[in-house]
Amino acid sequence: MRIAVIQLAYGDDESFEARVDRVAGLVAAHSGHDLVVLPELWGATGFDYTRWAGQAQPLDGPWARAMADAARAAGVVLHAGSFVERRPESGVDGHDLANTSLLYSADGHLLATYRKIHRFGFGAGEPKLMEAGDEVVVTGIPLSGGGSVLTGLSTCYDLRFPELYRRQVAAGAELFVIPAAWSAARVGHWVLLGRARAVENQAVVVQCNTAGSHGGYDMGGHSQVVSATGEVLAEAAGDEHGRAVEQ
Repeated sequence: MRIAVIQLAYGDDESFEARVDRVAGLVAAHSGHDLVVLPELWGATGFDYTRWAGQAQPLDGPWARAMADAARAAGVVLHAGSFVERRPESGVDGHDLANTSLLYSADGHLLATYRKIHRFGFGAGEPKLMEAGDEVVVTGIPLSGGGSVLTGLSTCYDLRFPELYRRQVAAGAELFVIPAAWSAARVGHWVLLGRARAVENQAVVVQCNTAGSHGGYDMGGHSQVVSATGEVLAEAAGDEHGRAVEQ
C-alpha cells in the first residue's frame, strides 16, 4: 500500500480560497499512491475559532466538491482532512457546526464521513462551538492492486482515547488514519500516543499533522506512519512536507 502524508503549513495571511487551490495542487503531485492524507481543519484553521462560522459549509459545499475533484484528478483515495461542517440542524448540545472528515475514492465519490467524537478545548473552541460526533467509522480503502484495507477514522484529540481504537479494531480495522492540528507545545504526546495506538492494537497508524503558525499557535508537525509492530516507517520534521511510504 502506497501512502502519502501531506503535512501542510499555513499562516493567518493566506485566504481560504487560495489554500484550497494550493492543496489541490499538492494532492495532484502525489498521483500514483493508494492513499493521500491531509490534516485537520486546514481550510478554516485549527485554532482561529473566529473563522469557523464564516467558513462553515454543508457536506456538498464548495470545499467538499474541490476535494472530490482533487481525488478524481489525481486518481487517488483522498482523506481530505477535516472541515467545519454546517449541519442541517443543531444537535443535542445546540450547535450546528461539526469537525467533519471526508474520505473520497479515486473517482471522486464519497466513501466515508466521520464527525470528531472527542472535542478539544476545555470549555472553549470545539466544545463551545461544535457538536460532537457519535459514530465509530470503519471503512474499506480500495487498493490499486485489488482488495481493500479496513480503516478506522479519527481526528486529532481522539488519539488520547484508546477505547475508540479498540472499538475500531473490533469492527475489523487494520489501519488507523488520524489527521490533526496538534500544537508544538504537546507534540511529544502526538508522537508517543500514535506509536502506542499502533502497538497496543497491532494496527498501522497514519498521522497527518499541521505545520506553520496560525491564531497565535505554533503547530507541531512530526507526522508519521507507524507499523503494527511500532516501527516508524516514515516521519516528518516540523515544516511543510509530503512524505510517502509503501507498506
